[in-house]
Amino acid sequence: MPRKNEPRERKCAVSQQVLPVDRLIRFVLDPDGQVVPDLKRTLPGRGVWVTATQEAVAKAEKDRKRVFGRGFKAEARVDPGLAERVADLMSRAALQALPMTRKAGGLVTGFSKVEAALRGGNVVGLIHACDAAEDGVRKLAAAASREQKTANGCPVVRLFDSTQLDLALGRSNVIHAALLAGPASENFLSRVRELEAFRSRPAKTDTGSAGSAFAQD
Repeated sequence: MPRKNEPRERKCAVSQQVLPVDRLIRFVLDPDGQVVPDLKRTLPGRGVWVTATQEAVAKAEKDRKRVFGRGFKAEARVDPGLAERVADLMSRAALQALPMTRKAGGLVTGFSKVEAALRGGNVVGLIHACDAAEDGVRKLAAAASREQKTANGCPVVRLFDSTQLDLALGRSNVIHAALLAGPASENFLSRVRELEAFRSRPAKTDTGSAGSAFAQD
């Protein structure tokens, strides 16, 4: 969120397009003159803003002297792979939101518990490990279609493998999970949307397909 009295729009240093700050990534210089992403937009110092897509950040790295040198009015060093580092930070931010979602009572894990949650009608999103068996994914997709009454169904997240989910939640064999209605779940889904927008993957509607990362069920 922008700090109080700060502009809610900024100009992308790559495209020169003025955009809302939530569609941009802020970069700052660390004490050694290294360009670092400021995803929370809270770090001190002059900021350079770039459209929040992998393509735009890669262009900023390639044209670092114009984008960052001129933007900071100082020598700016950029280690190779800036876009990949931003994607990794976004991924970690989403995973870090999961324990808070569970603590708030907004997350259930395990196939049978997810099925039960779908019957309860309080599910706002499904999470499947990207290495989950497709049979289980299809069965839960069918259950969601039966139980969910809204026109658009609920989002399905397939961005993380079971090891990442295990580590995030501090338990083993996390394959399927359901997000229950509440602010914590919306926060997680918001972070996922930001990550997907950054990676610029087209949304898919077939929740049974292996490549579906964030689709509508």
